[in-house]
Amino acid sequence: MNTAAELRIIPLTEKHCRDICTWRYPVPYDIYNWPSWEEMLKKQEEFADPQLREEQYRAVLDTDGELVGFAQFFPMVGVTRLGLGMRPELCGQGYGAEFVRAIAAEAARRAPADEIDLEVLIWNIRAYRVYEKAGFVHTDTYERMTPTGMEPFHCMVWKHSGASV
Repeated sequence: MNTAAELRIIPLTEKHCRDICTWRYPVPYDIYNWPSWEEMLKKQEEFADPQLREEQYRAVLDTDGELVGFAQFFPMVGVTRLGLGMRPELCGQGYGAEFVRAIAAEAARRAPADEIDLEVLIWNIRAYRVYEKAGFVHTDTYERMTPTGMEPFHCMVWKHSGASV
């Protein structure tokens, strides 16, 4: 994969969505697996909703134009909350910090006045460390609902001064 400066963030197409819905993460990361594209279309969930996809979702491509991941820029008052996913075979290969920096930089470009944050399940130490390396700091811990019930999360805020973009 490429450095953050070489990654391109473009509109998420239906072809990208179909691809993302085939990604399968190993246990315990399988909580991040998406339903089939057909199921998502039927329910108009998340990026299957064309308006939501256009407003909040983007594809992250490498220099060869290959889909390496996706980003969601969820708008809140004064905050852009990030959601993201990296192609499973790229996870754990050392690409995460560059990937996250590219997404955070795009969030800052889109809404320069907003604070940029994200949530991470507290058991996901691998992601937590990647987010720290990318310039995020832990600011809060709380529980919230997930598809499998209430789970504890860390909230992390991007401090760009600590990250090279």
